[in-house]
Order: sequence, then structure tokens, then C-alpha cells
Amino acid sequence: MLALPASYYTRACTIVLKTEPVYKTVSICAELGEMSLKLKESVHALLLGSINDPIVKTIAGNSHLTKTQLETLLIDVLAETIANKPLKYDEKASLRLTKAKLSRGAFNRTLKQAKENVTKSIFTVLLLGYLGIFNTTTLDPYLEIANKLHSYREACKGTPDTKEDVTERLKVLQAIKEELESSLRNLSTAA
Repeated sequence: MLALPASYYTRACTIVLKTEPVYKTVSICAELGEMSLKLKESVHALLLGSINDPIVKTIAGNSHLTKTQLETLLIDVLAETIANKPLKYDEKASLRLTKAKLSRGAFNRTLKQAKENVTKSIFTVLLLGYLGIFNTTTLDPYLEIANKLHSYREACKGTPDTKEDVTERLKVLQAIKEELESSLRNLSTAA
């Protein structure tokens, strides 16, 4: 048997003692990874549900927002609420539906474009109101659809008490949704 100096055994013990904190760090990182995976899945489910909604598709298709801008804006507005904590922009960028890695800068540019488009749309409405164009009957169908959209959103919020109430509510919601989709299609083709 080969005899080794005492300093060799001391270093070996030191190495073994140092591995334990590394293991705990890896475990903590794994837990954080699981949490971020759950956040990503939750955000993706919300995004897909929103973007694939026929009403959202019709409205978005006639808005000044691209699909990417809408997705980015939704992430910026809703991700922190879902995460229950503030998120950095690189974390928000990782929540996009794209499979390619997206830089924080690209996310921020898209977000800036989306916010500018929303702001310009609001200022357009303000301008038309100031010029008195809202007083004409040409905007009545748009105001009517806005009221229907509000009613639909309010109807979706409550929770029915019984199974019969659920069935009745689903029928009413489906009828309102079909009417909204039809009205939105008519408005978008008339424009």
C-alpha cells in the first residue's frame, strides 16, 4: 500500500465538505427552474387562449397591433400578475410563444412599438371626438359593438350556482358571442 502525505487527506476532506453547499445550490436552482416553467406554461396557456379567441382574432385583425405586438403587450401587462412578483424584461422575453430565444432588446422594441400603436389609436379617437365626428351616426355601430363587448365580458365574470344555471349561462354566452363575431365581421368588411 502506498502511503500518502497527511496534507492529501486534509484536501480530500475539504473537497467533500465543499460539495454539500453546491448540491443545495443546484437544488434551489432546480426549484426556481420548475417555478419558471410553471409560469411559462401558465402565460402560454393565457396567450394561446386569448390569441385564438375568435373575437380577439377579429378585433386584432382590424387593429393597429401585429400579433407579435399583441402577444408582447399581453405578457408585459399580465405576466407579473400571474407570477405574483415583478419580472425583468429578459424574463418577460423568455415568455414569448416563439421557440427561438428572444433578446431583451427585441422584446423591448416590440413592446415600444405596441405601446406607440395603442397611444396613436387613442389619440386618433380623441382627435375624431374633438372634431365632432363622433356626433355622426357612422360611429353608432362601433359604439353599439363596444357596449355588446362590455356586456359579454361582464356576463363571463360571474359564477353560476347550479348546473342548470351553468347550462343556461353557456347558452346565453354562446348566443352573445356569435352575435358579436357576426357584428365584428360586418364592421370589418364595411370599413
